[in-house]
Amino acid sequence: MDRRTFNKLAGLATMGMLAADVDLSAAQAAAIAGEVVLENDEFLVAFDRDSGALTRMEHKPTHWNVERRPALGVSFRMLVPIPGRRANFVLGQKQKAASVEKVSDNQVRLQWKDLQSEHGGVLPVIFTATVTLQGGKLSFDATLENNSPYWVETVDYPYFGDLNPPAKDSTVSARTMWYGNLGDDEIYPNFGNEKGYWGVDFPTKTFGSHRSLFCLLQAQTEGIYIEMSDPSLPYYLEYAFEQHPGVVHGAVVPQTDEFSGFPVHLDFRLCHFVFARPNSQMKFAPIVMRGYKGDWHSGVDVYREWRNTWFKKPHLPEWARDVHSWTMLRMNTPEEDYTISYKRFVEYGEEYARYGVKAVQLIGWNIGGQDRDDPSQDTDPNLGTWQEFHDSIAKVQSLGVNVILFAKLNWADLTTKWYQDELYKYEAKDPYGIRYEQGGYNYLTPTQLAGINTRRRAVMDFADPAYRAIALKEFEKILALGSTGWLWDEICHHSGAIYNFAPDHGYVPPGYIYAGDLPLSEQLRGAADKISPDFLFGGEGPQDWLMQFFPVNEAGVSGTPICQYLDTTHSVMIAGVSGFDDREQLNNILVNRCVIQYEPFLYKGHLHDFPLTMAYGQKIDDLRRKYKAYLWDGAFRDTLGADVKSNGHHRYSVFLAENGKRAVIIVNSSSSDAITAEVRLPNPGRLIVATPEQPDGQPTTGTVQIPARSAAVIIEL
Repeated sequence: MDRRTFNKLAGLATMGMLAADVDLSAAQAAAIAGEVVLENDEFLVAFDRDSGALTRMEHKPTHWNVERRPALGVSFRMLVPIPGRRANFVLGQKQKAASVEKVSDNQVRLQWKDLQSEHGGVLPVIFTATVTLQGGKLSFDATLENNSPYWVETVDYPYFGDLNPPAKDSTVSARTMWYGNLGDDEIYPNFGNEKGYWGVDFPTKTFGSHRSLFCLLQAQTEGIYIEMSDPSLPYYLEYAFEQHPGVVHGAVVPQTDEFSGFPVHLDFRLCHFVFARPNSQMKFAPIVMRGYKGDWHSGVDVYREWRNTWFKKPHLPEWARDVHSWTMLRMNTPEEDYTISYKRFVEYGEEYARYGVKAVQLIGWNIGGQDRDDPSQDTDPNLGTWQEFHDSIAKVQSLGVNVILFAKLNWADLTTKWYQDELYKYEAKDPYGIRYEQGGYNYLTPTQLAGINTRRRAVMDFADPAYRAIALKEFEKILALGSTGWLWDEICHHSGAIYNFAPDHGYVPPGYIYAGDLPLSEQLRGAADKISPDFLFGGEGPQDWLMQFFPVNEAGVSGTPICQYLDTTHSVMIAGVSGFDDREQLNNILVNRCVIQYEPFLYKGHLHDFPLTMAYGQKIDDLRRKYKAYLWDGAFRDTLGADVKSNGHHRYSVFLAENGKRAVIIVNSSSSDAITAEVRLPNPGRLIVATPEQPDGQPTTGTVQIPARSAAVIIEL
């Protein structure tokens, strides 16, 4: 029986169930009678005694029937390619469990043996799972014993064949972390297909553990938290959603249990990309689930509780802990314009010092200019000598401006002799032996802007110890120049490469490339500590676990500010400002507690080129210095702890000082109209209002007038 036929039959068994609380059909009642159940005050989770399928699950405090129709329950799925048939699946629906045993009051052990595959016959594979319900935590642990002659590439477990919203009129989103923000992807009542109509049978969305170790299933006032509970990144995992039988039109999901003779249901599965070799055994990363009441803040609080058990707080130098601003400057492009020489850099440094800017991110300083000759960190003789650059850095830093050298170690420029002679040995390759590539970027000249002479790059394999040694050697060239820090651009990804399948990389392939990120970061940090523990590490949107080493996060303010909410004072969020009167971006920076990075003429100009932006930015930083205990050293609470109403469009955030007093920043988002905003705080003390233009606080009742494109701060004394 194929999956579509199975789904249709399963749907027929559940017709008429239009709500979670209707009477069960005879088929459902029979299914429940054959269940093994774990239950406490937090969860009920049930498994079919014969198949091991997960048949029902309820989060009791919120009465959310996460999985409600036993006939749609699934145990697991495996992908086991065989010669001539890559799409050879093992479907849990077609397996009989060898055992489903309740080994204690809070634990069930399930095992499947001799698995029937769709096209490869019976496979001598043993899959064992242990499900533990301890307090509010539901854990899924699994092991695989592959005694077959084939690779087991993926295993979907746990598998929810009938993921339900809390109610028919609910909205549910999948929320995962990426690039310093918390994404918000709706899965109900609208479900967009991210994989293309040509690629899948049903609308599909996936979110990867290489970006986020957790996924929130977030409804309006409640949620389910799911975690890949291993911060060492042993392999790649996906949070995968599949909408059956499809959508009504556009992205609209059917609102009934049955549609056109097919059951309506949302599959949710945790897909482990294990690549288990023939005749091998492996233990899976545990999957942990928790339920919670509230919005995303409550879900992230669950993550933070676990994060605190393994996250090592990074060291920040004193200057980076204080209120300060950055700027950015490019010296050269791959089209050889050689705009700013090493000697001339001092002129810019003197200007930065006059404006009180504390750091400059310097780009295009190395051989070939920005995005050329990577991963080389040699200086460029066309810009001057190594000594001239070293001396210019020292001069600028003597003025109180910290020099942060921009660099990339992920790629190898395909046009270089170094790549052609050596670096190709360390590139990541796909299962067909073809290298993965990053597309490169285009600069300045019409020829390159048209993409004709773009310098493309091979993806280097961070899982390879030999390449990590090369990357370390290049990083030591940055240390030798004497800068006070560096910023690793594109640290957060390896382009389209997730695994490397090439041989001779120091391990038995495939190697999970992202698993090399932490070891390399530790090596680089160790080298820097020999010079100075105050040498600052920054990155462009590093994943949360990398912020143990890269506390400066150049990620901007494009979405939900999760990094600030997770850890206000042990990280620095950088956001760029490039408009000539960019009050909107500066207000976003203020409300989200980011560091200003001035980027005049798209980081090729002078600070005096945009006086309006500089003047307002300096006022914002002066305001943050004046009320530093609140707006800088206080805990960023996003919108928690206050309610703000206005007669227009506004944004706000709440800060909690160490003494328990609060401050609320309100931004008027209108470009033309003033607003009246009312701030409500539980049990408020005496309140004052301050603005970037009028920083001296004035008494207020909490109701304030805010001009267009402006901000105000209500402070509790």
